[in-house]
Order: sequence, then structure tokens, then C-alpha cells
Amino acid sequence: MPSVDLSRSATWADQELPGPQGWSEGSPALAPSRPRLATVCQVLHGLQVGGAEVLAARLARRLDRDYRFLFICLDELGSLGQELRDEGFPVEVLDRRPGVDWWCARRLIRVARREQVDILHAHQYAPFFYSAAGRLLGSRPPVLFTEHGRAHPDYPRPKRLLANHLLLRRRDRVVAVGKAVRQALIHNEGIAAERVEVIYNGIPLERFEDRLTTSGRAAIRAEIGLEPQDLVLIQVARLDYLKDHATAIRTIERVARRWSRARLVLVGDGPERGAVEDLVHQREMEGKVLLLGQRDDVPRLLAASDIVLLTSISEGIPLTLIEAMAAGLPVVSTRVGGVAEVVADGQTGLLAPAGDDTALAEHILRLAADPAQRDLIGQSGRRRANDLFSECRMHDAYRRTYAAMVGE
Repeated sequence: MPSVDLSRSATWADQELPGPQGWSEGSPALAPSRPRLATVCQVLHGLQVGGAEVLAARLARRLDRDYRFLFICLDELGSLGQELRDEGFPVEVLDRRPGVDWWCARRLIRVARREQVDILHAHQYAPFFYSAAGRLLGSRPPVLFTEHGRAHPDYPRPKRLLANHLLLRRRDRVVAVGKAVRQALIHNEGIAAERVEVIYNGIPLERFEDRLTTSGRAAIRAEIGLEPQDLVLIQVARLDYLKDHATAIRTIERVARRWSRARLVLVGDGPERGAVEDLVHQREMEGKVLLLGQRDDVPRLLAASDIVLLTSISEGIPLTLIEAMAAGLPVVSTRVGGVAEVVADGQTGLLAPAGDDTALAEHILRLAADPAQRDLIGQSGRRRANDLFSECRMHDAYRRTYAAMVGE
């Protein structure tokens, strides 16, 4: 996606755009007495569909009456970015070059200065670095750094420790999506403990609460090539190496040896799609593993499933597991990152070490043999999702953080 021409004379704030409330408040066509909304610029790698990206988009849609939102993508627009543009949210793509791209930082801060940005909300570390580094060129908006997850392996890096010390300013805020992520920011990024707040990810719980009739489940299964009697495992995750789909495929292979009607549904897309398809073929699992690609009907698919699987080697607070619990489904997952903060092991799901397809398969077989236990675990998960992971609770926390940062 080519970059937007930064030299153009008309700014986004000068244009009347449909969609987000308050976006055109600077337009001469509006009453001059209308107060200016504080401007929040959300900075991300890109806006493909993923946990951090979905959170950022829904945050802007939810709070657009209180704040004026725009987006900057360091690398790519993505399908979600196009959706946001279609809704009227300006999205700028900087086409970051490999290595440390100081020109990218310069372009980012020029956008912030031009658009009179009050808060740079950076999602994940690279967007934080470029947002904070750009201020060395003279702009001063405070940065809100939300860390959603950690790279694998995760360890202190001396250059980053120094950079964080130099770049963080007094008015900046740091948010971790869970306690495990918070500890990583403290120990591996050198950020003072008192500066790191935890705001749990949240989802619109009501979207996942509907129970389907037997015929409704059968109809959805038939749409995607499944039978009513199948044991349906579903993994909703970007096809990325951190999600370790190879372990998921080995797991269903083990399960299928003892439970012939077991099927694995993979929802999502990404750079590892070719490798996943090749592995399915090599293992001769074409009839037992279905790749559905990116879907916008995940609540329907969950309602027609029996167990949610996640095989990641690194996670923050995975939205897919919160969605599973909100849908009343038991979870089988690897115990990585913040997963144990979401899933109460033995109560709302069963956890195993990363890469351990043997343990994951045993958990699945245990649940497969006991439908009553599946229901009990699913009901416990639904209660936990409602208590801890509502989207309204998350949005209110970010609203308070924005207000404190702009001095409201």
C-alpha cells in the first residue's frame, strides 16, 4: 500500500468525513463554538485482523464521541484498516523500511504535528519505539504504550533497556494487558513497576452468549462440511509461528487415533498458511483438519463447536480464549504468557506445556468422553468471562487513562 502524500496542503482535519463522531470538528462548515475533541492517534504495525488490531478498532468505534481518532500503520494497511477507512476513520501507512527507520519516525511525528494529536496510543513495542523516538524531532504528545504480548524467546536486551530509559517521559503511560505481560515489561524492558498498569482485554460478551438448537448446530456444521456426530475442536488464531499450528495438527492426529470422529477447524489467515497446508497434507489429515481462512462469523462457529484449542508458544491475554469462555465452551490450551490469567486450570479449561501435543491430546480425550464435564467447565468459563473480561470494563479503563493524559 503506497504511503499517503504527506506534503499535501489539505489535512485530514480540514476534510468533512462521514462516520466517526467529531472527526470534522475543525471543518469551517461546523459551528465555531463546538469544543475541540482531544485527538488520539493509534499506532500499530498494521491493521490485519488480530487481537491488538481488533481491540484498537473497537476502542475507536466505542469512544468516537469523546475523542477524535486516526490510525497510523508502520507497515501495512490490512483488511481491518480498509474497513476503518470505509467507515471514515483516516488511516495512514508509513511503509517502514527494514532496520531502524528514522525517516519513518520523522513521518509519524509530522502526521502527529499536522493533525494536532494529543495522545499517541502505540500498540506493541515497535509502534511505541517509533512514536516515542519521533518526539526527539520536536513534537511533544504523550505516548500511551499498550503491550499485548511478548516475542518468543523473551529476554532483556541492553539496547532496548537504554532506549526505554531515554524515550519514556513523565506524562507517558504504560499498559499491560495482563500480569504476565506486566512482569515482562518490568524485568525485560526495565520499566519501573509503578509505571505499568494492567488493563485486561475485553470483548462484547453478548455476541457469544446465544445457545443454538441441535438443528442450528447441525446446519452450521453442514455449511463447513462437518457431521452432527463429529467432535469439533476449533482454533481461532492468525496463521503465525507464535500460534504453533504444527502442534495443533499433531494433537488432532493423536486424538483421531482414539476418537475417529474428531475434527479440527482452523479459523484465521497469515504468513504460515502455506506451511500449515503442507503439514496437513504430509500427515494425511485433509479429512480431519479444515482451514476456513479469515471469518467474520466466529460466534456462530463457536456455537457449533465442542472444544476450543489454542497451541501458542507466546500470548498476552488471548481474546480467542475469552470468546470461548463467553460462548460456554471448555478450553484446552498451552500454558504460556497470560493464558493462565484467562483460563482457570481445571475449572474453565485444561492447560498443558507449550509444544506438548501428548498432554493436549489427553486433555481433549478426557473432555470428549465426558459431555457433562464439558458443560460444567463451559458454564464456569462463561461466569469468569463476565466477571473479568467485559469490553465495557476495558473501554472505561482506557477512557479514564485518556482523560488523565490530556488533563481532563
